[in-house]
Amino acid sequence: MIKKILSTEQIRRILTRLASQVLEKSGDLSDIVLLGIYTRGVPLAEMLAQQIEMLEGIKVPVGAIDVTFYRDDLDRIKTRTPAKTKIPFNLTGKTVILVDDVIYKGRTMRAALNAVSEYGRPQCIRLLVLVDRGHRELPIHPDFTGKKLPTASKEQVKVYLEAIDGRDAVELIKE
Repeated sequence: MIKKILSTEQIRRILTRLASQVLEKSGDLSDIVLLGIYTRGVPLAEMLAQQIEMLEGIKVPVGAIDVTFYRDDLDRIKTRTPAKTKIPFNLTGKTVILVDDVIYKGRTMRAALNAVSEYGRPQCIRLLVLVDRGHRELPIHPDFTGKKLPTASKEQVKVYLEAIDGRDAVELIKE
């Protein structure tokens, strides 16, 4: 069974709220960079940067990071071809905001934290997710959350984004 959780309009509103929260918490915007985690974190980071630019008139740099080789659970997840990490700016001394679509057990974020350390020493790293579905196995929690969605372990949260999937939506898939 598939249940629609967020529509295009709801996602847009959430991104506006998240952009405002980032602006409120960040102080000097020249020190902020957004790093989207492949796959859907990348277009989310780009959408967030556009929203920040609309609100403040400031372009926030956006990069993309692949965490495949930093994961500790490769034997349990589906294999995929790693994407190319693109960080066209120095991370040292910056406030890095890692952006992803869903946080679940925390393993992707742990891998992202390890990956970021290969590219510099940020002043601060914050986590931003569209959906937090709970069930953490690691003590990692997002600083910015679009929607908290309590789920059962057997359920899946599927995020669709226009840039990748041709539509914007979040669905809960129950077995």
